[in-house]
Amino acid sequence: MTFARSFLRSAARVAKGPAARRAFSTGARAAAASARPTGYKLAAGGVAAAAALGFGFGAVTAFAAEPKVDFAAVRKDIAAILDEDNYDDGSIGPLLVRLAWHASGTYDVTTKTGGSDGATMRFTPEAAHGANAGLAEARKRLEKIAAKHTGLSYSDLWILASVVAIKEMGGPDIPFHAGRVDRPSGEWCTPDGRLPDADKGTKPGTIAHIRQIFYCMGMNDQEIVALFGAHALGRCHTDRSGYDGPWTRAPTTMSNEYYRLLVETKWVKKAWKGPVQYENTDGADLMMLPTDMALIEDPEFKKWVDVYAKDEKKFFADFSKAFQKLTENGCRNLEGLKGWF
Repeated sequence: MTFARSFLRSAARVAKGPAARRAFSTGARAAAASARPTGYKLAAGGVAAAAALGFGFGAVTAFAAEPKVDFAAVRKDIAAILDEDNYDDGSIGPLLVRLAWHASGTYDVTTKTGGSDGATMRFTPEAAHGANAGLAEARKRLEKIAAKHTGLSYSDLWILASVVAIKEMGGPDIPFHAGRVDRPSGEWCTPDGRLPDADKGTKPGTIAHIRQIFYCMGMNDQEIVALFGAHALGRCHTDRSGYDGPWTRAPTTMSNEYYRLLVETKWVKKAWKGPVQYENTDGADLMMLPTDMALIEDPEFKKWVDVYAKDEKKFFADFSKAFQKLTENGCRNLEGLKGWF
């Protein structure tokens, strides 16, 4: 009999009263419902039991961290899969950044729900939300790594994949702390609409929408503009968002080029049958979304665009802090941290 099972049986025997027994039963069932019953997930299921029995969280997690994940090895495995000649611009790095961004951006500072803790995008309805179109490709590419490293939660894997990708693409170091716990089912999925839309029809409406979405995450204007800098990476696809094209001419390199192009290039509406987007007049090979243009149309946003366009070092420093905050929002059990909430 494993230590975990022995612990649960012993706890069940000492549970006193119907409330305690119900809490224990619920916790145990949640642990058993996990598709990949790692120690972290068992810990998630046993929290209610520990609270009811008075054992404390430490009693549950005493065995939950075993086997210990070799995160240095995980990092190497992630780096090894980034180059993919037949995908977009030769790298899945931007795709992995988008996965982490969308898994984390669902956090609501008021309700303390959503965020990267849980990896709920594995389930419907969240996997089918329009903003997440195409991200099954990212999740699929990480499956072998998830299977290889026993004890590694999907939640931690998705965030670490983005951290590694950003660094490998020339971006800043971003602190990573493990300890996210996968949710066992889709009942934990957040409602649709927590991620930003590309356009709200009018300039004032789009600007207000950006603030409403990001303020719900607990971000301020400076952090909003810093996080938009991830648009230096990747491209839009007509079969996913309906938009088309890259923001920069080096879509697999992290830099401040996104901001420089915003302020130094003349942008006009693209004449096509798709949704409103903008193209550069000096070649029509790049694009900007209405939300991108909002950053130079709103004076509070614009002042940070100007700062980052001139100072890549400042951008990297601020992006690192904002991205760490984004990916740790709502996480309660990260190693050595209390979280940002």
